[in-house]
Amino acid sequence: MAKFTDKNSYTILFAVIMVLVVGSLLAGVAQGLSGRIAENQRFEKQQNILYAMGVNTNEGTSDVSFIPATEVEPAFHKYITHQLVIQGDKVTEDPEAYLIDIKKEEHMAKEDPNYVRRLPLFVGEKDGNTLYIIPMRGKGLWDAIWGFVSVDTDFVVHGVYFDHAGETPGLGANIKERYFMDDFQGEEIMSGDVFKGIDVAKGNNDPTNKRKDDQRVDALAGATITGDGVTAMIKKDVGLYIPYLKKLKNESQKTEVPNAVQDTVEPTDSIQ
Repeated sequence: MAKFTDKNSYTILFAVIMVLVVGSLLAGVAQGLSGRIAENQRFEKQQNILYAMGVNTNEGTSDVSFIPATEVEPAFHKYITHQLVIQGDKVTEDPEAYLIDIKKEEHMAKEDPNYVRRLPLFVGEKDGNTLYIIPMRGKGLWDAIWGFVSVDTDFVVHGVYFDHAGETPGLGANIKERYFMDDFQGEEIMSGDVFKGIDVAKGNNDPTNKRKDDQRVDALAGATITGDGVTAMIKKDVGLYIPYLKKLKNESQKTEVPNAVQDTVEPTDSIQ
């Protein structure tokens, strides 16, 4: 007579019990760590935003070193002076704008033609420059790519940060390497008054990237599709912010005119 443990029903029952037990344990661990996970994700976003505006701990020529997690929150509030949310013609301040899921916002806008997506924009101050840090998300060869780009009031790039979910190591994954990201510094995203973005271009004929007014950086070897994804991501997402940034620049120029005129007026005697 076969023992109960030799039967298939025992094996199935044992497997079901183990799945339930292990699943419950994993769910409990995940629940217990959810707060820490959310905190780490928050710190990572802050680190990436700061890196894009040039706030980091890089030392060597190839380092990609972030502000430590233990220091990033006060640094973030020191350098980021405003967090804005652009939604159509409405612009509001939101102290947690950096937590907006731009992937979800883009999906909602595609699903509902009447939905106006929220666009988070971060205003920073560094070395006397006002910088606008823009989040981006796109598609690489295998999976999502994302990042941040900071531009000044003249639409010149001060820094970028790129990351990816699954690009090929040594090829497309190199978008997060220092030598690639540094090439974007000083590039102009406008040609006159027209937004061009920045092309990651093969045959750029500028391997040392000395020319900064051509809206191009040199492509990564063997990573054409990932590079095209970076190009498309910049044009798609940064382009959404150009109308607002142009408006800010025009308003700034208008307010500067009276001051400039006033500075050129010679003082006269007051009328008694």
